[in-house]
Amino acid sequence: MTITRRRVTSTADMKALAHPVRLALLELLTVRGSMTASEAAGELGQTAANVSWHLRRLGDHGFVRQSTGGPGRRRPWKVVAESLSWGDDAGDPTLASALRDVAVDREVQLLRAATARHDAEPEPWQSATTLNQSRLWLTADEAAELGERIRELLMTKAERSDDPSARPDGARLMALMSWVVPYGPIDVTGPDAGEPRRRRRFISAASPFSSGAAVGPQPASRLPTTMKG
Repeated sequence: MTITRRRVTSTADMKALAHPVRLALLELLTVRGSMTASEAAGELGQTAANVSWHLRRLGDHGFVRQSTGGPGRRRPWKVVAESLSWGDDAGDPTLASALRDVAVDREVQLLRAATARHDAEPEPWQSATTLNQSRLWLTADEAAELGERIRELLMTKAERSDDPSARPDGARLMALMSWVVPYGPIDVTGPDAGEPRRRRRFISAASPFSSGAAVGPQPASRLPTTMKG
């Protein structure tokens, strides 16, 4: 499957993204496919009028579009790009950084919710759920290569988002996230001393945002965790 990507640089476009309902709508349409405003409202627990207003604002900035023809009066909305990214080339770097933090926070909230209910999941899904963590000594080129390989893995089976018939029996929507980041600042006196390379802040995903609600403190869970350092 070819993923449609968009690089967001305009301040106006970033401001259009900076609303929790709009972030939730983008993820919902990405992972569930086309929906009318009423259908999306039912999924998100919002009113149809409120969702319709937010969809129109997203449409004004080219993030979603509405079908011009459908059965009866049904005019579903769909995402224009399955993957959004932004970084140091943004018109407002501060806003880009804030959006990145919101996206990461939403994924962490989703992880916390999943770990809280882990013990209530059927055993096969408990076994299928993992956390993996590592510390590796890598060159900048090696880190970039590893990040690209992980990104390709995260896109595995991405075609099932658009084609429900491609989903095997028993398939569930799973949340995956990764990062490859420096452990700390460059040590200009240590063995990794050298000419610092400017790091690019970047975030990209096929289902870019989580629609999960905020999660408070959670009970301990026996979630299997792999840690390697």
